[in-house]
Amino acid sequence: MNPSSVGSPPAAASTSTSWFSGLVRGGSKNMSASAATTDGGSVPGSRKNQLPGVLFKYGPKAVQVAFKTGDFRQQVIFIGGLTDGLLATEYLESLSVALEKERWSLVQPLLSSSYTGYGISSLKQDSMELDLLISHLINKENSEGVVLLGHSTGCQDIVYYMRSNSACSRAVRGAILQAPVSDREYRATLPETAAMIDLASTMISENKATDLMPRNADPDAPITAYRYHSLCAYMGDDDMFSSDLTDDQLRLRLGHMANTPCQVIFSMADEFVPDYVDKKSLVERLCKALGGAEKVEIEWGNHALSNRVGEAVQAILDFLKREGPKGWDDPWS
Repeated sequence: MNPSSVGSPPAAASTSTSWFSGLVRGGSKNMSASAATTDGGSVPGSRKNQLPGVLFKYGPKAVQVAFKTGDFRQQVIFIGGLTDGLLATEYLESLSVALEKERWSLVQPLLSSSYTGYGISSLKQDSMELDLLISHLINKENSEGVVLLGHSTGCQDIVYYMRSNSACSRAVRGAILQAPVSDREYRATLPETAAMIDLASTMISENKATDLMPRNADPDAPITAYRYHSLCAYMGDDDMFSSDLTDDQLRLRLGHMANTPCQVIFSMADEFVPDYVDKKSLVERLCKALGGAEKVEIEWGNHALSNRVGEAVQAILDFLKREGPKGWDDPWS
């Protein structure tokens, strides 16, 4: 979910290889190592909405590119929500500057689901592409570990990926969920949703899960019956953070995250959380289901924290400094 959706000289490839590359080499050996630098000043974020860095391919598809600021062996990977792409939130520029001072790189990947692609993609596809990206960072840039930062529906991507037990998920040293809110509960406030869920269910039962829904199901992007059902239906694949899920249901969906240091940044004025939801209770229950995740409540913060940039960046930095790198186990051990 996103405010704009319905309802938001080239870096040289390293000649050395990580010992971990033996586990993942097969998934990345044919990937392009080409990169291009952007124009900009010597200080990241020196111009509004401009960051100097490196654009690189991490997979064979045209969309599988990522933008990296900073040249360090620890990376924060930002995973945006519906309709998001590069520079998706206001805090990314400030975060990039702050991370560079702490010797972390910020990586912003484009996935098949980026921009208007989310309706014909899935959490499974995002997970596969995230694994490709981390594989590239390990094999081509000798990564010593990554932290995943999800915004909105990007939080579902993180939860799904960490359940997949993909080879490169061992490199994930922490997870930050910023605005983990329910797409289902928000879309339930829209008048067309109930009828469209029924239609999506019918299409899925008729083996038409990958067929497109009518245009008015989602005016922002083409969307398949499967993805619409995943986002909007009770216990759909994307339904992870709804306030009406029981504690047991939340644990079933989120409990595996207990093995990963985790922070939840929740905006207490999130415009995509219905008024009837008790936000304080919800974030408390989410953190408990995640195995005791760190809770950060940002008073008056909106969904993308565009009105609380400083607080967002400080919360992320505090988590990185407190939990790692010394606080985390060696991801390769």
